[in-house]
Amino acid sequence: MQVNQSAKLTNVCYDIRGPVLKRAKQLEAEGQRILKLHIGNPAPFGFEAPPELLQDMVRNLPEAHGYSDSKGILPARRAVVQRYQEQGLTGVDVEDVYLGNGVSELIVMTLQALLDNGDQVLIPAPDYPLWTAGVSLCGGTPVHYLCDESAGWAPSLDDIEAKITSRTRAIVIINPNNPTGAVYPRPVLEQIVEIARRHRLIIFADEIYDRILYDDAEHTSIASLAPDLLCLTFGGLSKNYRVAGFRSGWVVLSGPMEHAESYIEGLDILANMRLCPNVPGQHAIQAALGGYQSIEDLVLPTGRLGEQRDRAWKLLNDLPGVSCARPRGALYVFPRLDPEMYPIDDDVRFAFDLLEQQRILIVQGTGFNWPATDHFRVVTLQYADDLEEAIGRIGDFLETRRR
Repeated sequence: MQVNQSAKLTNVCYDIRGPVLKRAKQLEAEGQRILKLHIGNPAPFGFEAPPELLQDMVRNLPEAHGYSDSKGILPARRAVVQRYQEQGLTGVDVEDVYLGNGVSELIVMTLQALLDNGDQVLIPAPDYPLWTAGVSLCGGTPVHYLCDESAGWAPSLDDIEAKITSRTRAIVIINPNNPTGAVYPRPVLEQIVEIARRHRLIIFADEIYDRILYDDAEHTSIASLAPDLLCLTFGGLSKNYRVAGFRSGWVVLSGPMEHAESYIEGLDILANMRLCPNVPGQHAIQAALGGYQSIEDLVLPTGRLGEQRDRAWKLLNDLPGVSCARPRGALYVFPRLDPEMYPIDDDVRFAFDLLEQQRILIVQGTGFNWPATDHFRVVTLQYADDLEEAIGRIGDFLETRRR
């Protein structure tokens, strides 16, 4: 009997761990060295967790054998509340915080509780592809609004307005943005809030990189600008605190909730069904959010993340026919290939060929739901010298593709 995948997966893909990675693993198994620029996983590149996180988790391990409350342990949720209060988000209580097995679980859970078949969610293009996949998997319809590369990848407000329909339920804001590294200015966020206000949209704010900021970039939590709107703000330890494997994230509900009691009941049902988040990982949250923030040293021009961002951005822009906006946050650059110089019809094939010929692993731009085949994403976690070698090989490869 033929066993087929569910039709729910028809429009679901996650190319960060897709077929190009599968081929890279085959090459590694054959003894080939692959320079990996494809995934935002700090640990393999020598980024260590703050020791106090590990200490708190280890010390609490004997008491972490059983289930916790379905929303998570109280001290961790209290620490999350206090952090957002410091950012100007008022009226939030521990009962408004759900901890999760990473932000990924919470994205899907919050969409499952909201969407009926055919409901639409506005998602940026380019996006972090889990958002598009999650909406599709939950029966919704992802609708992509364009971000403007010439404006530092800020969302196009006109395009957002043009794509709102009677079925639009929510808008997703990824800030700082993956894959572009954009950090949205406060006036842009205020205008997005006004659009959401007029059309009565829920705001989903993916802010997992909110402490990874370069130069003079300042992050504004969009929920702090929208006290009259239902907002769901997502954060976690994976990136800011370099513990992606802990799977420790959160979502904070804010704004008026009287009209959302049914939705919140749905969230509670789903939280109860998964029993609880990973309990040992929850014990790292309180230590992480208080006191010294080691990420602030890493993002300085002299810090590893700052130096690597600068090196990758400069080297890519030095390649003929390649340009990219300067990232102001996160761990990525999203370069553009001049289509007059590099006519690429299939950017998945481009990524495969780059892997086969130069042993460089990247993710093509369409993997982030960018509508053209002229971009790709580079992760800036590799050591600076390895980034230089990798980008040099990309340059050698592009020489063979020039018109």
